[in-house]
Amino acid sequence: MKQTFSFYLLLLGICVGSAYAQPVTQKISMPPIPATLEFAGEKVPLQDPIVYEQLQQELVKNVYKHSSTLFILNRVARYRDKIVGILTKNKVPADFFYLAVIESELWPYANSGKAAGFWQFRDTTAKEYKLEVTKFVDQRRDLELSTQAACNFLNSMNKTFKNWTLTAAAYNSGRTAIMNTLKAQGVESYYDLHLTLETNDYIFRILALKLICENPAAYGFIVEKPEATVPTINVSVSEDINLIDFARKYNITYKTLKYYNPWLVYNPGSVKTDKYYEENKFMNIMFEVKEGKSYQFVIPTKP
Repeated sequence: MKQTFSFYLLLLGICVGSAYAQPVTQKISMPPIPATLEFAGEKVPLQDPIVYEQLQQELVKNVYKHSSTLFILNRVARYRDKIVGILTKNKVPADFFYLAVIESELWPYANSGKAAGFWQFRDTTAKEYKLEVTKFVDQRRDLELSTQAACNFLNSMNKTFKNWTLTAAAYNSGRTAIMNTLKAQGVESYYDLHLTLETNDYIFRILALKLICENPAAYGFIVEKPEATVPTINVSVSEDINLIDFARKYNITYKTLKYYNPWLVYNPGSVKTDKYYEENKFMNIMFEVKEGKSYQFVIPTKP
């Protein structure tokens, strides 16, 4: 028995030794930080060792979080132009695109339990900024409508701070929290504030994703050329429709319709008093449109 046990120990030692003798294929090192960096036109004070360390920490987290960062990079190619176009139209700095990146990873179905969609609006804030959230519709998952709402929200907050970095921080912690903290600590810059852990890291997470998304190769990511965008048309709907029949009319499936219109709620939680209770018991088949309302459905023309 002792001889057998000794043999296995020897074999284990050989295997471990062989593993260590193999050449290392992955080189793990601190990701590069440029000499200068800006967010929304404001220089990041990288000469401050605390600021430098905060940025370095967020870069390490996201550079070595391979799977989610790769998915982000793929979605960037799909959504950046549309989002930046709306930001620019509303005079919001293009860097706020990266705020959406860290909020939802550009995944329309992102849900924290309290907030949802591309910009992670809570129900109350969404409704305040004219986004519909009902048993049939969640416009926080509509790219264009939610981005417009985010622009309105950000412009409103920037009237208070007159500084885009503080505005971005307030997006995370709230307007009142940032105002009170600035006053209490007697400083004017986000980079001089001591904040709760989440808000303390918030801008640096945005900066880290900005660096990675704008130069993925510098951080070890190989991003394939995005596939050609499928052409789409917008179809206005102002009356109740059967979604499956509607999809068939345009030679697509229910699944494809939902993919291009993530704002459609899958299970509306029907109750017996609903107009289409029987049809919608298991999933949202009948789409109800209240009088005077209309919705824009995105339809791919080459499914």
